[in-house]
Amino acid sequence: MKNQHQNPLNSATKLFNSSKLNLSNLLSYTLFFAFGLTFGIILTLYLTSLSLNLQVTRFSLSASSSLPNPINYTHTESKQLHPTPLPPMHEMGEEELLWKASMVPKIDEFPFKRVPKVAFMFLTRGPVLLAPLWELFFKGHEGLYSIYVHSDPSFNGSDPDKSVFYGRRIPSKAVKWGDVNMVEAERRLLANALLDFSNQRFVLLSESCIPLFNFSTIYTYLMNSSQNFVEAYDLHGPVGRGRYNHFMGPKITVEQWRKGAQWFEMGRDLALEVVSDRQYFPIFQKFCKNCYADEHYLPSFVSAKFGERNSNRTLTWVDWSKGGPHPAKFMRYDITVELLERLRSGKKCKYNGEITNVCFLFARKFTTHSLDRLLRMAPKLMQFSS
Repeated sequence: MKNQHQNPLNSATKLFNSSKLNLSNLLSYTLFFAFGLTFGIILTLYLTSLSLNLQVTRFSLSASSSLPNPINYTHTESKQLHPTPLPPMHEMGEEELLWKASMVPKIDEFPFKRVPKVAFMFLTRGPVLLAPLWELFFKGHEGLYSIYVHSDPSFNGSDPDKSVFYGRRIPSKAVKWGDVNMVEAERRLLANALLDFSNQRFVLLSESCIPLFNFSTIYTYLMNSSQNFVEAYDLHGPVGRGRYNHFMGPKITVEQWRKGAQWFEMGRDLALEVVSDRQYFPIFQKFCKNCYADEHYLPSFVSAKFGERNSNRTLTWVDWSKGGPHPAKFMRYDITVELLERLRSGKKCKYNGEITNVCFLFARKFTTHSLDRLLRMAPKLMQFSS
C-alpha cells in the first residue's frame, strides 16, 4: 500500500524532471540555431562584399587600357599658379555679363603662371542631388576645377560651408523645360565660367549626372582633346526637321538644322563664340518658342560655323531605350558594377582620330535613391583616390 501511495508522486517528479530536460534541450537547440543563422548572415554579407570588391577591382583594371596618360599637377602647385577667381555671385546684368565674358586678351603671355582648369557647370532645379558622390570625385584636386551652379531663383537652400558647392551658385533666372530660356541659362553658366581665365574646358551637367571615371582621368581626357563634344545630327521627321520654323530663314536654313543632346563639353574658343553669338541665337529667341531650343541651338550653330572642330557626340550617357520624351531613371537596385562598367567602356568611338572604348565620361539620370549604392561601388570602381 505504501508503494501504491508513493507511485503518483514519483511519476510526477519524473515527469517534471523530464519536462525540465526537454525545455533545456529546446533552449539549447534554439540558441544553437540562432547562432548558426547569425553566423550564416554575417558570412553571406562578407562573401557578397568580397565578391563585389573583386568585381570592382577586375573592372577597374580592365577599363584603363585606352585612356590617355594622365596630366599631373600637384595639389600645392595647382593652388598657387593662378589668382583667386571672382566669386560667382555678382551684380552684373545679362548684357554686361555676356560682354565681359566675350573679352579676349590681346597679349598671349599671362601675368601669372597658369594651370588650366575644367569648369563644371550644373544646371539644376534646386541642390545638386548627388553632391556626396561629387564631393568624393573632386577631393584632392583643388585648383584644377571650377564649379558653377544655376538653380531656380526660388530655391533658397544652402550647402555646408565645407562643401565644394558652397557659394558656387550664380545669379539665375527661371527655366522652363523645352523653352529657349534653357539655352539662356546655359549661356549664363558659360559666361560666368569664362570670367576665370584659367578655365579652359567647360562641361554642362544636370543635378542627376554622375562621373564615370576619377577626376584625373576626366581632366586628362578633356585637356588632351583636340575637339569639342557637341552632339549634332540631321534628323528627318517631327522631332527633327519638323521642329524647324521657316521664319528662321534665310540665316538658318532647314538644311542647317541639327538635333543633339543638351549636355555638351567644349573648349574656351568655342565657349567664347557661344556667348558672343549675335547672329543665330537672337533668331532662336524670336522663332523657337516651343521647339526645344536646348536640343537644336548648339547643334545647329556649331555644325554651321565650327563643325571641323566638333566630334558630333556627347560625353554624357543616357538611356532612351524605354521611349518617351525623357530618358530612363536609375533607382537603387538598378545600380550594379556591371551597369557602371558598361557605361564606362561598352561602346566604340573616336578620340583624337583614334578608336577608343572610352566614349562617355558622365551619365544620367540617377535618382537620390541610387546614391547609397553609388557611394559603395563607384569610388573603388572609378578609383576616386587617383
